Amino acid sequence: MTISSFAQTKSLYDFKVNTLYGEEYDLAQLKGKKVLIVNTASKCGFTPQYADLQKLYEIYGGKDFTIIGFPANDFMNQEPGTNEEIASFCQVNYGVTFPMMEKISVKGKEIHPLYQWLTNKSENGVLDAKISWNFNKFLIDENGQVVKHYGSKTNPLSDEIVNWVKSK
Repeated sequence: MTISSFAQTKSLYDFKVNTLYGEEYDLAQLKGKKVLIVNTASKCGFTPQYADLQKLYEIYGGKDFTIIGFPANDFMNQEPGTNEEIASFCQVNYGVTFPMMEKISVKGKEIHPLYQWLTNKSENGVLDAKISWNFNKFLIDENGQVVKHYGSKTNPLSDEIVNWVKSK
């Protein structure tokens, strides 16, 4: 364990969010799993990453790893739909089966508390991360701690991400 890990007062497990269907989802249920958290949008140049996220989930998802998507409309109105429309879009176009949460804000005055934690070193103890667009990825370890942040251009099936998922 690194020194910065001891500085963290919160973990992923301190947050509760809602699914696209309005059900509470306690992130504490993910204890012991690696988690990739990604902010998504349906009308973005990076939207095809849904296919690679789903492939990553199909290959590695299960008791040791999961992906959680957070639709956000923070960038040029690229996620204008309702939660129901987003759920339908993800299923029909990409066959998404990994957990998708309700639409939130990932930056600015309305930032969701989870993203406040993910993006501020003062809260997560590891890094400051600027969410500059859709499909930013955060890697969370089995202890609920932030490990790494990747921007939109890093593909979910990149060697960096796949090797991290596969590592013990």
